[in-house]
Amino acid sequence: MRDSLGLRVDSLADELGAGPRLVAQSWFARHEFFGPASTNQDSHDLPFQRWYRFKEAFAPRAVVEAFSALPMRPQTCIDPFGGSGTTSLTAQFLGVRPTTVEVNPFLADLIEAKLTTYVPNRLIRAFRTVVDAAADIEPDPSAVLAGAPSTFVEPGVAGRWIFNRDVAVRILAYRLAIEGLEDATHRRLLRVLLGSTLITLSNVVISGKGRRYRSGWTRRAVRPFEVGRLFEAAVLRAIEDIVRFGRRACLDFTLLRGDARTALSQSDSVDFALFSPPYPNSFDYTDIYNVELWMLGYLRTGADNRALREATLRSHVQIHRSFDSAAVSPLLTETLDLLNARRDQLWDAKIPQMVSAYFDDMTAVLRGLHRVMPAGGSVMMVVGDSQYAGVPIDVAAICAEMADGCGFALKGLSQMRSMRSSAQQGGAHELGETLVHLTCE
Repeated sequence: MRDSLGLRVDSLADELGAGPRLVAQSWFARHEFFGPASTNQDSHDLPFQRWYRFKEAFAPRAVVEAFSALPMRPQTCIDPFGGSGTTSLTAQFLGVRPTTVEVNPFLADLIEAKLTTYVPNRLIRAFRTVVDAAADIEPDPSAVLAGAPSTFVEPGVAGRWIFNRDVAVRILAYRLAIEGLEDATHRRLLRVLLGSTLITLSNVVISGKGRRYRSGWTRRAVRPFEVGRLFEAAVLRAIEDIVRFGRRACLDFTLLRGDARTALSQSDSVDFALFSPPYPNSFDYTDIYNVELWMLGYLRTGADNRALREATLRSHVQIHRSFDSAAVSPLLTETLDLLNARRDQLWDAKIPQMVSAYFDDMTAVLRGLHRVMPAGGSVMMVVGDSQYAGVPIDVAAICAEMADGCGFALKGLSQMRSMRSSAQQGGAHELGETLVHLTCE
């Protein structure tokens, strides 16, 4: 099996003799970049990051520099919006015990898969078990995906579908074989790695704020054997990373699955919070992961999908939901007045209520952090501005005003980069992305 995977387990095993400090130094060496640190440096080909291409991921170097900016190294940290888990993974290498919160079940599995410790040979055997079992499974996509949108599998709707039927059959065969494994850690990791292949195997790409069909997708030939080939390659990469960098200064972690607005109440005390919440850009971030959520069985009904979307921050107007809000700050009030004055120019009349509700949600997150953080603890959050009908939403400044009422003092605001506004707003690089640094009083 080792030969068929192309693994060099024997040669890699020598690295297992290195202590956690040497392993960490080697891992950090691979994360060095030229130029200043930024949240969005390309890190897709780095160890662990390459397990799944996550567009919004922090660059590990940015996380390291955030820790370095603190007066002393914290013992614990928390990320209320875990995403791809970069903050928590980097914390483990630094010897800091991480806690992370993630509402998206696929991303929560991705995080837990990265933070978990494995025995490589057992993982290889689990993969072989899955390959053997999948060869004997011939699932009916219409039955396995009974609750999914009809566009997922050929013949789709109106001549469009995301997966060719024979490709979907092989994907689902691997999924069902993975679900039959006894070890939950192996099930989790292999399901995530199967998920990393899905967009490549599909007729769509992730572009901008969602999915679109590939150019010439009807002429694109994706063969069923490519499912196994891509899955095997993903497993190979993961095992190589695990062998090389599995030993870390801290192997412990806490993962809280759920809505950050309420899940923080389950956290133990933490010294430091580092995170980036969804931006109030009227984009439902769950849309990016719909392919993985449905094909891997995280979502089985429309009710599942709606419940997940309602558990996210109120940063979008894509679903009908309550926008009740008690958020108050001088700049927020001024901004809402301007938005309401230009309501006839907005592409959705609910945008002013959505903006207010977003900051109400951010207030809930800050209050949750204050409850689990001792005096003197630090919060660093990277937030992004938005703009509607020419009215700028200065998210950093509004959050800084609200933080005072949540028990935090503003230590500083640092501009990270400029982002492009939507085409409706001119498309210029005029929106700020800012690091907000707070201290707990």
